[in-house]
Amino acid sequence: MAATVVSSLVEKLQLLINEEVKLITGAVKEEFQRLLEQVERLQDSVGGIISKKESDSKRLKNLEKVIRSIVYEIEDEIDEFLLQAKLQQEKNLFGIKCLDFDRGDRVQDLSSKIDSILDRINRFIHGKNHPDAKRVLIEDMRREARDVLPRKDGPSVEPQDAWLENNEVVRNNEVVGLDEEANIVIHRLVEGTNELDVIPIVGMFGLGKTTLAMKVYHDSRILYEFFFVIWIYVGQSYNLKDIFLKILRCFMRRLEDYHDKDVNELAQIIHDFVAKGGRCLIVLDDVWDSQVVNSLVSVFPKNNKGHRIMMTTRDLSVAKCCSQNPHDMKFLSDYESFELLNGIIFGEERCPVELEGFVKSIARKCSGVPLAILTIAGTLLRCTKVSDWQRVEKKVEQHLMDRGDPSSCLKFVNTSYTLLSEEMQACFLYFGVFPQAFSIPAWKLIRLWLAEGLIKPNGSQALEETAKIYLNNLVNRNLVTALQKSCDGNVKTCCVQGMLHQFCKEEASSKWLFQEVRPTPDQAILTIQDPVASRRLCIQSSALNDFLSAEPLAEHVRSFYCFSSEKRQIELSGNDIQLIPKAFPLIRVLDIQSFNFVFSKDDFNRLFHLRYIAISADIKSLPKSFGKFWNLQTLILNTSTSKSTLDIKANIWNMLRLRHLHTNIPAKLPSPPHNPKGKASCLQTLSVVSPESCTKDILAKACNLKKLKIQGRMIDFLGTSKGGWCNLEELKCLEHLKMLNDIHSWGKTLHIPPSFFKFLRTLKKLTLSNTRFDWSEAERLGQLECLEVLKLKENAFAGESWRPERGGFSQLQVLWIQRAELEIWEASELHFPRLRHLVLICCERLQAVPCELAGVPSLQEMNLEHTRRAVKSAREIERKKMDSTKFKLTIFPPEAE
Repeated sequence: MAATVVSSLVEKLQLLINEEVKLITGAVKEEFQRLLEQVERLQDSVGGIISKKESDSKRLKNLEKVIRSIVYEIEDEIDEFLLQAKLQQEKNLFGIKCLDFDRGDRVQDLSSKIDSILDRINRFIHGKNHPDAKRVLIEDMRREARDVLPRKDGPSVEPQDAWLENNEVVRNNEVVGLDEEANIVIHRLVEGTNELDVIPIVGMFGLGKTTLAMKVYHDSRILYEFFFVIWIYVGQSYNLKDIFLKILRCFMRRLEDYHDKDVNELAQIIHDFVAKGGRCLIVLDDVWDSQVVNSLVSVFPKNNKGHRIMMTTRDLSVAKCCSQNPHDMKFLSDYESFELLNGIIFGEERCPVELEGFVKSIARKCSGVPLAILTIAGTLLRCTKVSDWQRVEKKVEQHLMDRGDPSSCLKFVNTSYTLLSEEMQACFLYFGVFPQAFSIPAWKLIRLWLAEGLIKPNGSQALEETAKIYLNNLVNRNLVTALQKSCDGNVKTCCVQGMLHQFCKEEASSKWLFQEVRPTPDQAILTIQDPVASRRLCIQSSALNDFLSAEPLAEHVRSFYCFSSEKRQIELSGNDIQLIPKAFPLIRVLDIQSFNFVFSKDDFNRLFHLRYIAISADIKSLPKSFGKFWNLQTLILNTSTSKSTLDIKANIWNMLRLRHLHTNIPAKLPSPPHNPKGKASCLQTLSVVSPESCTKDILAKACNLKKLKIQGRMIDFLGTSKGGWCNLEELKCLEHLKMLNDIHSWGKTLHIPPSFFKFLRTLKKLTLSNTRFDWSEAERLGQLECLEVLKLKENAFAGESWRPERGGFSQLQVLWIQRAELEIWEASELHFPRLRHLVLICCERLQAVPCELAGVPSLQEMNLEHTRRAVKSAREIERKKMDSTKFKLTIFPPEAE
């Protein structure tokens, strides 16, 4: 990852020289220009060391740390320079003057250090051929002996396959919870279409995909239904010809005559054998590439015998390339985890009373992963005293990820991790910053990735879109768990499973990505040890006050995190807040939202390098001083004030890098300066603002908005003649609009403006709440030509019937209706030709879902919650849909049997 930090420094130096030219004139500018040339040379040289052999890994890691050290030193120098420049700029009443701060010699010194590193890289690349190779080797050996690196050397031999070792345990102790899943898969294999069908079994490593497949493979029903049942292990480095030869071995004894044949010839031979025989099932274990399945599909004859391919894979995207309906492996429940662990250790005997609490706690910490339970059981079988059990219980995740234990789960994580790109590796490891099992909002995670510089430009694609792709890839690879998904299928909240969280923390530490600050066994606070390793700090919430009270000095720290799962907020005093800028004057990312700020002096507002800030405070307005954060990209502010709005006094229109503004109550925005030649704001998200802030001037300034949430009194905003809705025409990029009416205007009725659709031509997602429009006006929303998701929440529409008269909603994929008075709903496939997902929540009066919706080819999912009268019609739609396509109906609460 050294290449990444060098690349970031090049970008920073270019930005400094090109955009802050007024601050660096004369000799200082020349020195910075020379420094940029040196760093660019360093960037080229770093690329040359990437291809070095693993035998040089120790020297490479030592060299990487030296490179990081000088890069960070240069970053500190630049940031300190800019900080002093901004402070002097504020004090100077007569404009900006040349600022050098006597830093010319310092920049020259940094250039000399880079020269030294370049020479060392050159020696590293050329090795023995370098004229000074012998001297360099001795120097490197001495240096490596002096340097203390935060690493753990792994075993000298390749770890054995832990899963194969533990299969002995599986055979003797049936993995609980698989019977039901096996029956589901067997039913899909035996029943269903007469055409060839692919059934993928997908899930993260260690969930028992292979065990389930093996259980199905040996089941008597499968042996009865299929004439040929063939098991093939695929793996990452598969060879298609070898796979075909293994299949042929099941049809004949001698293969000598077939080794010289190519893949196409072998495919035809297999095709002929299968065509002559009966029904065939081929099981492909551990598939990483959908191409192997596609190649095998072409082998099967189209003879309507109901041939099947069953496959196991970790990658959901691979599974979905082969089938739109993969079987997702479930995690074990706490009870099932306890039963499995108890059965492995004690067999049919009862768990001793004094150990039962430890067994339950350890089983729970394995997060429902059978492999984790089998692995920790191997450790527990060696425990002879209660104190041994207590020690294991406190460090379950560490035991599962033990780099010195060949039977640990580390190998299985590495298999997936090493396939990620360098950028995606950093994004994955970043999950270790959050507490274990912490529910992370996807939008917040993406904002942090951007602020940390982990996402690099990818052509014309927006950084946010690239970040979404990375997150979806991590979810598809089953490295990240999607806890919640939005109705349109996007990740809403996510986390990493227990032992993966431990892997993220350990691997991030070894790569100097971040350092965890926590109390030591004697309750002292861990100090900041290494400037290279501790550029980013994450701290336990229970330790924050003590940490700040110690008045740490850490100018090198760029990110500081403190998250808490507790709903109750801990108060930070004014004195504690003053310690933050003193400890971290060059900080870029600050997220301590779990604590309640009490603002006092303006010291906090000198953190000019902030890109991201998330805090909570009992304030009625955002101070003017926040407008000084000229680097800020994301501002998240939660307030506990009793006021209904938050007054934004800071001039956010001068914050030219601000992209996302999030508040928990409606914000009243300041009017932008009247400057027709001024730049448009970079704001992409405003959530949430008051209706009176949606003036023509404000929205014209924020013309790049993609997401807008408006909350407050909507009667004036939606007035048909002079309503603020007309100002929405200024937003040419708006994709997501939320309008929440939370102030009733008794005796007055809200209406959807007749030409509402004309100003929202780019809108893809619309959410309405408590607006109480009449259902007769709903058709106007159907004229939104790009609308894909429509959420009608909390009486968005009023009335007893919805009878659309003409077609509409041509692009709508998701329709959500919640807490409506609706009794009669008439609709057909003409009204919702592309509807994919229908959600009805608390529509107790609704008599029926329109049965004509069964004719919508794209309809795949329907959710009914507390909408019991419409259940019968939903069941009828399900019956009709089952004949033609995949369809899922969810009813809550479940119907009584």
